[in-house]
Amino acid sequence: MRSLIGFTPSKLSIFKLAFYHKSASNDKMTAITSNERLEYLGDAVLGTIVAEYLFKKYPNKNEGFLTKMRSKIVKRQSLNQIADKMGLDVILNEYNQTRLSRSMLGNALEALVGAVYLECGYDGTKRYVIDKILRSYLDIHELEEYDDNYKSQLLEHCQKNGQVVTYKMLAKYKFDKRDRFKVAVMIDGKKLATADDFNKKSAEQTASEKAMHILGLITKANQKGNKGVRANA
Repeated sequence: MRSLIGFTPSKLSIFKLAFYHKSASNDKMTAITSNERLEYLGDAVLGTIVAEYLFKKYPNKNEGFLTKMRSKIVKRQSLNQIADKMGLDVILNEYNQTRLSRSMLGNALEALVGAVYLECGYDGTKRYVIDKILRSYLDIHELEEYDDNYKSQLLEHCQKNGQVVTYKMLAKYKFDKRDRFKVAVMIDGKKLATADDFNKKSAEQTASEKAMHILGLITKANQKGNKGVRANA
């Protein structure tokens, strides 16, 4: 744990709890015996720290730019990638006897931030997030240029061509004791692509990305690189 956070915590049990996912527990009190509450806290703290960091880093940028940049950093896909680079999958495998999903990585990262906050307070957590996460695992300048809002891009393309884009939820089912959504992106009423995710909006984004591939609007070569998340840190 020390190698991960840079110090030996006085409340080690809280840091261990950050890596217990509810899907691995049969206890009815999963909110207490899993990392859900820490994830909730870490999500709020992380969002505030990132907002302050961007506010100071870009003194001449408007609210719209800052909001987009914050969204790129704290969105689930980015957090999953950062957590993977940090090696959180190894710790999750140690504490959970269940198959890991990508979203569990980002959840654990948020829970870890929550644990650091309880141990170190806001200022200590801010130093940890900026030094150990943002500066270590993000290429902020590359992130400025990267546009990953596929839903918006697809909508813009279709509007230019007189087409109508809609989204349809095909199914809602349980996976690892969690709700999972399957959605389809429709163009002029015809299904073009589908995607599954634990979050409906994320599923719509993934379906939109697939649709853009099918339409030839983006290729894997276009997306090559780390999308602002450093491959090696």
